[in-house]
Amino acid sequence: MSEVPVTAITSYAGAAVGDYVQILKPRVTSLVVFTGFVGMLLAPGHLHPVLGLIAVLCIAVGSGASGAINMWYDRDIDAVMRRTATRPLPAGRMLPGEALGFGIVLAVGCVVVMGLAVNYVAAELLAFTIAFYVFVYTMWLKRRTPQNIVIGGAAGALPPLVGWAAVTGDIGWGGIALFAIIFFWTPPHFWALSLYRAGEYQAAGVPMLPVVAGARETKRQMLLYTLVLWPPVLAPWFLGIAGAFYAACAALLCLIFTGAAIQVMRDDTDRSARHMFHFSLLYLFLIFTVLLVDHCGGGGWW
Repeated sequence: MSEVPVTAITSYAGAAVGDYVQILKPRVTSLVVFTGFVGMLLAPGHLHPVLGLIAVLCIAVGSGASGAINMWYDRDIDAVMRRTATRPLPAGRMLPGEALGFGIVLAVGCVVVMGLAVNYVAAELLAFTIAFYVFVYTMWLKRRTPQNIVIGGAAGALPPLVGWAAVTGDIGWGGIALFAIIFFWTPPHFWALSLYRAGEYQAAGVPMLPVVAGARETKRQMLLYTLVLWPPVLAPWFLGIAGAFYAACAALLCLIFTGAAIQVMRDDTDRSARHMFHFSLLYLFLIFTVLLVDHCGGGGWW
């Protein structure tokens, strides 16, 4: 093992606050928190506002902890990809041990607080979410199979179920429906990104679907998943936890999303894939926003 130069050790002043914030993946966490919050509001029953706030904070911290450990483990491939090369670890602004320790402390802390303050079912689901993202997706699937996003997407789909369990203390069909929405949304969302980043994933040795199966097959699968997404998105209406206002808006959003996938199939450039990736984020946000509006009575005029 080569020795680290003394000058390198003495010149390192420690990571900045902004670096710790960055490894929490705040943009991802914000969407995770929002979906978890909507899951809490849609769940039958009542949770004291203070406990609700604690549950939301635990979901946010759990998401951030997962992101920190993910960045620790993936620092080698992050250094290869242009999109991630400026992150604190590959850029040398943070030591690996700092990121790992920070992530572990946050992960353990949020699960313990969720269990003591809210309920053990929500805490167990939160612990499972973090463990699934770290061990199953990051360490096992991501570098081994093009189905990494399909199976690993379960981690990102669990927060609404955690929110639901925080209120009810169990897992209900409504929470499962919210889980299914994000689960089936994840593949076309990430495959759209991987289409125009295929060269970077190939250089990093990550077997994303465009790298392994090619662009044409990836586009076909994206379209298939946007069609499979229709029943889960309409499930809240079938289950009676959302009204006709939600159903109409959700159907329109699904139609646009499917149309975007068709456009990607017809386009030989990266332009449509880029547009679909950015729209997919808006799509998920709007689906859960309409659920929230419908639940709060905003769709009563319908």
